[in-house]
Amino acid sequence: PVIIVDRMVNVEDDSLFTAHVGADFYLEGQKATEWMTQEFADSESVNIIHIQGTIGSTAQLGRTQALLDALEENSNWNLLAQFDGDFTQAKTYEVISDYIISSEIRPEIDVVYCENDNEAFGAIEALEKYGYTCGEGGVRVISFDATKQALELCMAGKISLEVECNPMLGPLVKNVIDTLEAGGVPSKYQYVDETVFTPDTVTQEIIDSREY
Repeated sequence: PVIIVDRMVNVEDDSLFTAHVGADFYLEGQKATEWMTQEFADSESVNIIHIQGTIGSTAQLGRTQALLDALEENSNWNLLAQFDGDFTQAKTYEVISDYIISSEIRPEIDVVYCENDNEAFGAIEALEKYGYTCGEGGVRVISFDATKQALELCMAGKISLEVECNPMLGPLVKNVIDTLEAGGVPSKYQYVDETVFTPDTVTQEIIDSREY
């Protein structure tokens, strides 16, 4: 039996694998865009910079598609720019810095939608270097993963929304194996439980208890 863990593979015949265990990346993106819809419900316009993850990866595809779908549904949302951050801090710092420097007029940025924590770190670094404030009353940085370092920035208010990407997949994989060994048929797609964090909901106790 073939069990695919974390990222998905692109196959026409899904009988080639027994089960996929991972995260629902599109749902993660929906959680972020639903928060944006509520947060900017009374705004005439919302200017967004989108930092994509490694192009073609399962996480990038799901999180990007969720934002694109939400852009179609919210006529007051403006996509200022879309860059490939490659899931890295350095690349994101570079593309945002270049965007700000090359703009004739200082960009009015409401949201930076980063597809992982490393990109959020680079975005915050670049924004603050060029005089932007990150958080309430400034640029709202959205990130995915919810690692300890990112949750600390969220608790400090610099990351406005942190969407969890739970890497603790081992127990679900074990359940699939146990089901197969017992002669059962496991569910084809199995997703880990994930939540969202804001500066109001993150506590030091949550950070200290994280396993990643």
